[in-house]
Amino acid sequence: MYAGPLVATMTHCLAAGDNSTQEEPMLQLSSDSTFHFDMMAPFGLAIAGGSDVGPMLGIAQDIEAGNMESFTQQFYKLASQTKAQAEDPDNSYDAVNVRDTWFSASTYFRKAANYILANWSDPRIDDFWAEQTAAFDRGLAALPTPGSRVRIPATGGNFTVEAVWYAASENDQATRAPTLIVGNGFDAAQEDSFHVYCVPALARGWNCITYEGPGQPTVRRNQNIGFIPEWELVVAPVVDFLLREKAHLVDPDMLALVGNSLGGYLAARAAAFEPRLAAVLLVDGMWDFSAVFFNGLPAPLVAMFEAGNHSDFDAGVSELRRSANVSTEVAWGIDQGLWAFNTHSPSDMVMQSTQYRVQGFIDKIMVPVFVGDAEFDGFFDGQPQLVSDALGDKATLHKFTGVAGYHCQVGAGQELARVLFAWLNKTLGRPGNKH
Repeated sequence: MYAGPLVATMTHCLAAGDNSTQEEPMLQLSSDSTFHFDMMAPFGLAIAGGSDVGPMLGIAQDIEAGNMESFTQQFYKLASQTKAQAEDPDNSYDAVNVRDTWFSASTYFRKAANYILANWSDPRIDDFWAEQTAAFDRGLAALPTPGSRVRIPATGGNFTVEAVWYAASENDQATRAPTLIVGNGFDAAQEDSFHVYCVPALARGWNCITYEGPGQPTVRRNQNIGFIPEWELVVAPVVDFLLREKAHLVDPDMLALVGNSLGGYLAARAAAFEPRLAAVLLVDGMWDFSAVFFNGLPAPLVAMFEAGNHSDFDAGVSELRRSANVSTEVAWGIDQGLWAFNTHSPSDMVMQSTQYRVQGFIDKIMVPVFVGDAEFDGFFDGQPQLVSDALGDKATLHKFTGVAGYHCQVGAGQELARVLFAWLNKTLGRPGNKH
């Protein structure tokens, strides 16, 4: 009985921003709005070598709406086929074939892992991730300037940051370039970040480094650590690495931090306590992560939680997850939320989310901030404006509309890149030609 009101409670980095009452601005890839969104995400990577259009359309017609296992099996089938193509020696005569095919295989393995977190002992959780990582690394090595994985100890925490470094040009040792530091949000991987942010950054003469911290896919799997709100403990070691290990390639006055989805909170938190950043981009702005949960919960469950009746709350959410009528979005959100926060208790998950509020530190951000907003992203409705208002003159609020108005601008990567790099150019200047 709670399925309808709970639709908006559980969101993720690439969540389907489908709460708007407006007519959808594009052709839907599935009658299941969550499946549509979760297919648009890899579909959009095609412009940056992360997928192919025909194969994506092919499985779109074969995935049974609302059937999470169907989604898993179709993407795994496509991933396996693409991997076989990548392994064919006739296709590996040049680096372009190698990297495009392996990157696409990696994307499809990641999507195959999208809906399998209900059972933490499911071997596919690790197996699919090992496949996506190995495939991505094959593509990484075939880039014109190969990227490299780095593991950065977090001196202020009990974890290691997983990162990938991409140089604008390793051959030009004399040129120090601006550098984009990219962090994702609640569920998407740094391999996704490469196609969305790093490909356009490299094309514009920027270095790029992606990273994952606690709660994010690789760190959660390999180190068994859920999200932490003190995200400066994650970003500061990345900045240390850049200025220590890549000092000959990195302009220390042009470090820009991107936060994607929940990363809108994470990047804001880091910027408040990391003074070496020159600019921050929040895609999109987040004021209070717990509001995403509370605004969607039916009044009886909210009252139950706020009264401290956590055992009843947990039972209610668990009953919802088991219901045959539960929506894809809610089922996924419960599974991903529990897993990312590393808890089996829904009340603990919600309680942890209350620590992700920017109000307590946003006045400490001293650098220019791009604040994204999205017309069809109902989950963060009104939150980017609150962030922009609190930042005052330091903020530039930009509203993405129409087909670019989905959460994280999924499917509109060219528009996203145009807007972000135009703002960076205006704010920091072009590579080699600073204001």
